[in-house]
Amino acid sequence: MKVKQISIFLENKQGHLLEVVDALAKAKVNIRALSIADTSEFGILRIIVPDPELAKKALKKGGFTFNENDVIAVGVSDTPGGLASALRVLAQGGINVEYLYAFVSKSDEKAVVVLKTDNLNDSIKLLKKAGIGILPPKEVYSL
Repeated sequence: MKVKQISIFLENKQGHLLEVVDALAKAKVNIRALSIADTSEFGILRIIVPDPELAKKALKKGGFTFNENDVIAVGVSDTPGGLASALRVLAQGGINVEYLYAFVSKSDEKAVVVLKTDNLNDSIKLLKKAGIGILPPKEVYSL
């Protein structure tokens, strides 16, 4: 139930983000979700794509520095408190959320929250036990 995420390290200079997304576009890689965290000197672009291997090839060819890691995608109610319910389960289970980002799916009334925690396996167990849906990678990649 883990989703592959690619994190690209970018120098915080004009045009670098465009270079990355342009390289992915030329390789016909569609970005399903993204998040950018930055400092004054560098940024981290986190993306979820339907074909992580194709994206990695394009990024390698472009000379970009990146790594791949696992995250989980959780479907929460797209209402006030929807995210709080999932975070409460993790907090009560002693799980630390390192970062998250979210998007709304066009196909249903759920918001999709991408989570990186300090223990993904325990996070999955706790969320499932609480009845909070974990989206399989195939579903996330096709959103």
